[in-house]
Amino acid sequence: MIGVAFRRLLSAIPVLLIVSLIAFGLMRLIPGDPAAAIAGVSATPAQIEQLRRDLGLDQPIYLQLIDYYRGLAQGNLGRSLLLGTGVFAATMERLPVTIGLSLYALVFTLLIGIASGIIAALRQNSWVDQAAMMFAMIGISVPSFFLGLLMIILFAVHLGWLPSGGYVPFGESPVGWLRSMTMPAFSLALLQAGLLARITRSSMLEVLRQDYIRTAKAKGLPHRRVVLKHALANALIPIVTVVGIIVSLLMSGAVVTEALFSIPGMGQLLTQAVLNRDYPMVQGGLLLVTTFLVLVNITVDVLYAALDPRVRYE
Repeated sequence: MIGVAFRRLLSAIPVLLIVSLIAFGLMRLIPGDPAAAIAGVSATPAQIEQLRRDLGLDQPIYLQLIDYYRGLAQGNLGRSLLLGTGVFAATMERLPVTIGLSLYALVFTLLIGIASGIIAALRQNSWVDQAAMMFAMIGISVPSFFLGLLMIILFAVHLGWLPSGGYVPFGESPVGWLRSMTMPAFSLALLQAGLLARITRSSMLEVLRQDYIRTAKAKGLPHRRVVLKHALANALIPIVTVVGIIVSLLMSGAVVTEALFSIPGMGQLLTQAVLNRDYPMVQGGLLLVTTFLVLVNITVDVLYAALDPRVRYE
């Protein structure tokens, strides 16, 4: 497994370089002048031009790219043009919020998706199976922002059980954190839970048809042991692979969810940075988020190797 992790780490280096290059190029293609955005509407052309020189935006693109990669080589992501603070510090302040939201949503996704998929597979072609798959289809079809609005109207406005928005840090109040993050996490998770339920059902049905499952039943093993120890353990291999993709989808979907529920995470930070042409913030923020997702995928690959010994010898 160490070899698998080492190979995945080596393959992640060109991925991060390509992401950094794409982020650098896309920001230069967006219309607008960062210096004009920072200086404000009352600034004179001379002041804007002076600010462009101070920020190094008057240099050719290839020189800006060289300076960018030189800073990355030194572990320096630069300073935010809008906030005036280091990109790494600003990102580390917001990234845990988004990671916390995504992991909380992942808990909902795993509980709902895997449980629904197992129940549907064990009751194939019954009304339970059809109800579970209908629920999964609804989850896949309903956008997270629409579900979030419905939840705000029901649980915040009419019932008053949960706050309609805002964020309470976990260290300040764990209960307040749960109250502020439950609706965003659930609205974010339902889409992925529907996808995971269908994949879990398909994987379980395939495993339940195998000869060793029939042999286990013929030996008189308890039904629960056959399902959990023999069937689910082997069905988890494709499920674990999908979970890595789901984490990436949850992180990307958090951008809209954070805006809807006024959560100060990476989605809100990057949105403001794009609108204000904050080049270093967007480039550094995307690079750090991508690094986190790459580490998640490497973890999934290692778990895959642990579940399937054949992967270790490839």
